[in-house]
Amino acid sequence: MSEAVLAPHADVVVAPMTSAAAATVVAATPGSVAALDGGVADRSELVNRIVNVAIAGLAVVALAPVFLAVALVVKLTSRGPILYTQTRVGLDRRWRQPTLAMYDRRGADLGGSVFTIYKFRSMRVDAEKTGAVWAQKNDPRVTPIGKFLRKSRLDELPQLFNVILGDMNIVGPRPERPSIFQRLRQDIVEYPLRQRVRPGITGWAQINHAYDSCIEDVRMKVKYDLEYQQKQSLAEDIKIMAKTIPVMLLKKGGW
Repeated sequence: MSEAVLAPHADVVVAPMTSAAAATVVAATPGSVAALDGGVADRSELVNRIVNVAIAGLAVVALAPVFLAVALVVKLTSRGPILYTQTRVGLDRRWRQPTLAMYDRRGADLGGSVFTIYKFRSMRVDAEKTGAVWAQKNDPRVTPIGKFLRKSRLDELPQLFNVILGDMNIVGPRPERPSIFQRLRQDIVEYPLRQRVRPGITGWAQINHAYDSCIEDVRMKVKYDLEYQQKQSLAEDIKIMAKTIPVMLLKKGGW
């Protein structure tokens, strides 16, 4: 998903579902895409963290001219801030330690820790004045330069700072905003299971599927996300990073 996403139903009262409860339902669902009930492959998180910070840091330095060029063009071509920020749902640390949920003081189960995500702004500042909606092909809310940024994925570059801050990895499921997360985990029972790994800038779903335009697109991406979790490794991450480059250069799957 991108800046604009599925609008929550105003007449629906969302009842939070814990990741543990979702896993129980999934396990009881024949033919579920979460064949291993959201299993996550073991790897050294310390090594993974060091590698991600190193790659993100080097990328920020190497791409500094690109950052400056994009920031200047965004500022000169449309009214509003250069960066677009939004609260997103990140890693759910509690599924590995169920006792944490018992003593959690949060008033609601948001599905994971929340953080502020950064992007280069690609839409008008009033893009969501009537509420959040799906981004569509040839969306009139997208600015002229924004269309190029979205197709090339250059609008995602500021998320390298999210990686350095520890909110995200380079590779992982794409994070969603809390209100939309609430809705999607009601529609897709496996959805909370993807929070068992840190969200990413790119991922197995992103290189295999275009931007979301309906709930079935999200359902398919969840399948890819769970597949990634079951085989995550440094080698797998490097492979996905390499496959992301032609997606960016050839502007595949974006609008």
